[in-house]
Amino acid sequence: MTRSVWLKADDSVGDWETRKRRITAGLEAGVDWVLVDEDDVERVRSLGDVSVAAFRTDSDTTLIDDVEEGDEDAASIDAASEADAYIVGKDGEGDGTVDLPGDFSGSADLTTLRREDNRAQGSYVRILSKDYESFAEEAAKDADYTIVVGEDWTIIPLENLIARIGEETDLIAGVTTAEEAKTAFETLELGADGVLLDSDDPDEIRQTVEVRDEAERETLDLQWATVTAIERTGMADRVCVDTGNLMEHDEGMLVGSMGRGLFFVHAETAESPYVASRPFRVNAGAVHAYVRTPDGGTKYLSELKSGDEVQVVDADGKTREAVVGRVKIEKRPMFRIEAEIDGDRVETLLQNAETIKVHTREGRTAVTDLEAGDDVLLFYEQTARHFGEAVEESIIEK
Repeated sequence: MTRSVWLKADDSVGDWETRKRRITAGLEAGVDWVLVDEDDVERVRSLGDVSVAAFRTDSDTTLIDDVEEGDEDAASIDAASEADAYIVGKDGEGDGTVDLPGDFSGSADLTTLRREDNRAQGSYVRILSKDYESFAEEAAKDADYTIVVGEDWTIIPLENLIARIGEETDLIAGVTTAEEAKTAFETLELGADGVLLDSDDPDEIRQTVEVRDEAERETLDLQWATVTAIERTGMADRVCVDTGNLMEHDEGMLVGSMGRGLFFVHAETAESPYVASRPFRVNAGAVHAYVRTPDGGTKYLSELKSGDEVQVVDADGKTREAVVGRVKIEKRPMFRIEAEIDGDRVETLLQNAETIKVHTREGRTAVTDLEAGDDVLLFYEQTARHFGEAVEESIIEK
């Protein structure tokens, strides 16, 4: 599931300058969507690149679909002023401004909110009572996005909606803090698809984005394999992966000659008498080797280029993504490292240099100090790879 953070910045937030400060903080933090009133869409576009959702402000507003061919004035309503999604429910039945039908029994839905404006792809519903919970459920049947905001919020309405409409729509839960966002993403283990954050605090916005990132990341089950051989192999084309992100002391990447067994290779975070630390770099091995990517696939090291994403992992198996800034390929002397796990043999090529370190039971160990019998950390899965994707077929790798 891809999680998203929406930032609420409609006229309830304050004047434009107040809304602008909130939106700017959201752009800097990396929110996915900004939710504004329709009149602010073009202003948001001028601030940065982000998906924009808009509350419909007037059902009689001229629609893009109504622009007659050749009408230049009408055509000025261009892509810059078009929202990526239109949301209905504000100032209507969705937020209680207009009462639900007195005999409401689940008959009102997204059509009720749309009225004569058919642009809406999403609904906005404040959960004021059990009837509004049912209303949100009905609206979700025809909505790409269903935004629900709790009043004196409890987990139960969100649990009910996740269970009933989780697969029909992107369910966006209203929150005011990063802690509430974490709860929304974890509710019923499946969690909401996104959160709508209502906060001016730049730290709260940034922390909510961090919560989103953590919710999307996997934790890998790294295992120990026993080194059975380490030998010099001569020269090969070696790849250094330089990322646009700094790595911590216990982080690195998963690389290997065989897709089923990827060795944990540390980032160059340690100081050395011979070279300064480069905490953005993993000296990852020869051009033929695989490196694991955030989607669970692999790429050849030779394929990586600036702008690609690779997976960073720590010794506990916690993962995150990093952007490749540069790839350096140079001829260097290499070691072949062979290890055994559950009776299976896996191997890789790593540069013969004391700055390249793998993870053993003693911690970071230079490949130049590695010996047969040492245990090294790796990610092992009994599956083959085809174009980087796991496949169920028999492939022999030697």
